[in-house]
Amino acid sequence: MTTGETPHVAPLELPSETPPGSPPTLRPRPAGRPRRTSSRPAGTAAVVDCAVYVDGRRQEPVQPQDALRMAEDRGGFVWLGLYAPTGDELGAIAEEYDLHPLAVEDAVYAHQRPKLERYDDALFMVLKTATYIEHEELTATSEVVDTGEVMVFLAERYVITVRHGEHSSLAELRQRLEDQRDLLCLGSAAVLYAVADLVVDTFVDVAGAVEEDVEELEASVFSPERTDDVGRLYQLKRELMSLRRAVSPLEVPLQKLAERPVDVVPEAMRSYFRDVFDHAIRVRDQVAGLDELLTSILQASLARTQMADNEDMRKISAYAGIIAVPTAIAGIYGMNFEYMPELDERWGYPAVLLVILAAIVLLYRGFKRNGWL
Repeated sequence: MTTGETPHVAPLELPSETPPGSPPTLRPRPAGRPRRTSSRPAGTAAVVDCAVYVDGRRQEPVQPQDALRMAEDRGGFVWLGLYAPTGDELGAIAEEYDLHPLAVEDAVYAHQRPKLERYDDALFMVLKTATYIEHEELTATSEVVDTGEVMVFLAERYVITVRHGEHSSLAELRQRLEDQRDLLCLGSAAVLYAVADLVVDTFVDVAGAVEEDVEELEASVFSPERTDDVGRLYQLKRELMSLRRAVSPLEVPLQKLAERPVDVVPEAMRSYFRDVFDHAIRVRDQVAGLDELLTSILQASLARTQMADNEDMRKISAYAGIIAVPTAIAGIYGMNFEYMPELDERWGYPAVLLVILAAIVLLYRGFKRNGWL
């Protein structure tokens, strides 16, 4: 199901005490520059999908305002999927599910660092998503990595996913999970595991695609042809930094889920998170290795550019030395003195030309033998 498809889900009604269109008050904060929120395409509902799962099976369609009650009555959990909700929309859901206002604020404004926080008996996790942007040729302005975010509110009876970014759809993930009843039987933590696993697997794909760009630039830098790759190298290094910011901070939250007991995460789920943690470590090392390799290639490119400039300067200096000899001889014989060698001889002029030619040939051979030309 895409973000624009909501066949059986209606948006939550706003609380009666909140005037429509009024800005949300998530928590007291000092006045300052307003913070920007993510936007979604016009006509797209905030609620992407809402379902209650009992014993690993999806139940009949239910409205978001009734889902939690059904889950509690039947001993299951709710999975509510949201896409770039506004403060009013998420505020209504927060009141229904008793979400902490600080976590709600982070979910509305996005642009958060990957983290895991605990509020009473619930968890709030932020994951950065990434996607590789295809391009025919890497240039100094190419966009290579695009990032988004997925926030997860997790408790025993509900899991709420809030995503920002067009490329981080969870519709296919939900379908795959619904085919894995044994995993869903482990509870709401299975959804958090599946989301984290999807995010990390995407990092693996993105890192592999970026590695191909790095190899292409490496071949270009060390090719026999003279190329200027500094701009492309710097741009790719900047784009790789975005991926590194998404991958590296994820290590600590996943380690906590894999190694420390958490009330809402069953013991049986810790091994699953340990597997995701191992994958995240490998991706982190791969991204760090690519970053170091790019730094080395950039240094090599700068060194090659400097060597090429030095080679040009040697050539210029060599030709200037060659031209200096006939210039000096012609300058001497251009002086208006009566008594100068061979002025009265018929062979004087050809002799001077031969001397100039011989000097030029000797200098050229000497510079050529020394590698200056």
